[in-house]
Amino acid sequence: MTTGGGSELVRRPGGSTRATLLELVFDVVFVAALAAASMRIAEQHSWPGTWLVAVMLMAIWWTWSVTSTTTDFYDPDRRPIQSILMVTMFGALVMAATLAADPHSLIFAGGYVIPHLFRGLVLVTVLHRRRHQAQQRAARFLFWFLASSVLWLGGALLHGPARTALWSVAVVADYVSAAARYPTPGLGRVPLAQYEQTSEHLAERYQQFVILALGDIVLVPTLRINTTEFTRARSAAFLAAFAVMLLLWQIYVLRAGTIVASTTPPLVRRAARLAPYTHLLMLSGIVCTAAAFDLVVGRPTGDTPGRWLVLILGGPALVLIGRSLFIQRVLGVPPWRRVPWLLALAAVTPWAGGWSPPSSCWC
Repeated sequence: MTTGGGSELVRRPGGSTRATLLELVFDVVFVAALAAASMRIAEQHSWPGTWLVAVMLMAIWWTWSVTSTTTDFYDPDRRPIQSILMVTMFGALVMAATLAADPHSLIFAGGYVIPHLFRGLVLVTVLHRRRHQAQQRAARFLFWFLASSVLWLGGALLHGPARTALWSVAVVADYVSAAARYPTPGLGRVPLAQYEQTSEHLAERYQQFVILALGDIVLVPTLRINTTEFTRARSAAFLAAFAVMLLLWQIYVLRAGTIVASTTPPLVRRAARLAPYTHLLMLSGIVCTAAAFDLVVGRPTGDTPGRWLVLILGGPALVLIGRSLFIQRVLGVPPWRRVPWLLALAAVTPWAGGWSPPSSCWC
């Protein structure tokens, strides 16, 4: 482990693009947080409760995305960056442990806010008077996370719909400020040229994380089936979860996970700016699919409630939409081959709720 001053903190062109071992551990922690979100969504009995968990899921994903951008721009082998990864990992564990629990909402907000502020303070301090552009970049991020932290912490002190509303505004502020390139008084926006510095490292990070997250589609129902009777119907549902996981893996790795590695500067810039948002859709779809199989394995027979139906059909649809948008917006290629499948999912929705599961006769 090396120390390195501010002049050595920025990743050097031509350096290694492989993910470090600490980054892989970082991914595992966040995948566990996604699994916790899936189980929490499966437990919800109302749309407001589900939306609150969705907002918290967006916070978890944003923490991973921003931190991965940090390790792409800065050298993850340097101690300041490693300390940022470790603090952020702990923050993810805190968020996973306190998902949507009223008595612990302030702890969840702290698990989100503290890693972002810690990252900004460390980078601004280490880069002071050494790398002017890199220090300004860190200052922009810090300014906006300071602003949103007021909303996150303030919302944690409220209850019910008021908390949900304030946290919704907070997460929108985080996402919109990034889309606007963090406009900051006295500093302006992040230069577009900095997005073109994206390396193959970031493409690999997104690809690795999505592939690991797909494992939640079988992990979550596995945890469920271990606590219930092992019937034929549950076995069929479990096998379906495994098949869906493999299908979604094939859809993702076909092309979407490698576009960020393109050598064309405009393409790299578009991919780097769009990836957090389109991959949010894909990760949300994976989380919803895992929650759906958690529910189906728990009760594999009988009529399908409307909320279950949204998870069962909406999860894969979100993955398809996110993947298609990423390809279309970056390459300008319309995803015509995906449209029929989306239409098919939409077409069966009005009737699917009354269907008895095909495995019901096996109990």
